[in-house]
Amino acid sequence: MGTAIDYQKVMTEIVTINLPGPQEPTPGMSGGELLHGFLAELRRSPDASTRAFVESLCAKWNVRYREGGK
Repeated sequence: MGTAIDYQKVMTEIVTINLPGPQEPTPGMSGGELLHGFLAELRRSPDASTRAFVESLCAKWNVRYREGGK
């Protein structure tokens, strides 16, 4: 019988999303710019439950929003 597998979380990188993000996609945007705009748009959702869900995912995946480049 094999030994148990030990798992250790080694990813400690924090991803920061600067707000405000792009309002609309434009031709020639890179994948990173598109993702930035998409994630910023989720943060702007008028629905409180959607914003709370996004915040819970961000906490799990080490994603932080930064207002105005602070």
